[in-house]
Amino acid sequence: MPESVTLHPDDVRIIRALQVVPRGSFASIAAALGLAESTVNRRYRRLRADGVIRVAGLVNPGALGQSRWLVRIRCRPGSVAAIADALARRDDVNWVTLTAAGSEVTCATQSRTREQRENLLGRRLPRTAAVLDVNAYAMLRQFMGGRGHYWAALRGALTPEEEAALGSEGPPFAESPVVDRDPVRLTAEDERILDALAEDGRAGLAALAAAADTTPGRVSRRLNALLARRVVHLDVEIAAAALGYHARANLWLRVHPSAVKDVGRALALRPEIAFAAAVSGPSNIHAVAHCRDLDELFEFTSDRIGSLPGLQTMEVSPVLQHVKQAGTLLSGDRLVEPPRVRA
Repeated sequence: MPESVTLHPDDVRIIRALQVVPRGSFASIAAALGLAESTVNRRYRRLRADGVIRVAGLVNPGALGQSRWLVRIRCRPGSVAAIADALARRDDVNWVTLTAAGSEVTCATQSRTREQRENLLGRRLPRTAAVLDVNAYAMLRQFMGGRGHYWAALRGALTPEEEAALGSEGPPFAESPVVDRDPVRLTAEDERILDALAEDGRAGLAALAAAADTTPGRVSRRLNALLARRVVHLDVEIAAAALGYHARANLWLRVHPSAVKDVGRALALRPEIAFAAAVSGPSNIHAVAHCRDLDELFEFTSDRIGSLPGLQTMEVSPVLQHVKQAGTLLSGDRLVEPPRVRA
């Protein structure tokens, strides 16, 4: 990967278009943006090769009846990198960051079964000698992140007419319980489709059919059903540094219980916020902020967050290193393709 990437304005427009229609054809995106299809194709492949973007299918454990958890792990000096790396290589851990000057690992679990979650949180981590303390918080409501609710930093990159021409894939984002009361039961065929989408969310129907050992028509029907039931959403992962955002932080907010929904919804509208959720524990809202530098982070947290009605306390924990985001490993500030895709 090159040391730095200079994004052309059309690159940013293409990234925004992919947020709206992650599986949209190059021809339809080109028509909506007034570009040549070959230009969209070439620029997308360069952005992907440079580790700037990656489209991946992410499974929602809530649709399978399982809860998601945020975990803060305090480690012995010198051991944090090894623990973060081990967690990042687990399929049931969605993202991993190093914070607190390198003495704390923060991660999110996406366990597909209760046994898988209990094995990680109840047995594996507490028995690791390098782990000093583990605190886990259940996600209660998600306000930002997930299909149909995009990181607002690219809002305005396209005109309303261009966004309308793109249309959309799947239902719009709506707040809902994070654990479905009527969980979906996946078949072996569904699992193979989901595995293929995890590698490449833009894989064609023929490629998905080959991976699932079925026909393109059946894959199309199953994929539409999985998207409609929110079992999977197609996420456009973006290397924030490529867009000029070099200061990241985990925000842990304690707000008055009556203000949790209002604060969560207000955070979701901010272009600096890439994720926001209500959680259990002493801090009842967790958010991830992306700013251009620490000075902007200070201004944002003190002026924008600090003035929110109902806010009682706030902890700002700058990210020292982002190891994994939304299922994708990072090398420095760049996204890394899974080995089979890269090969």
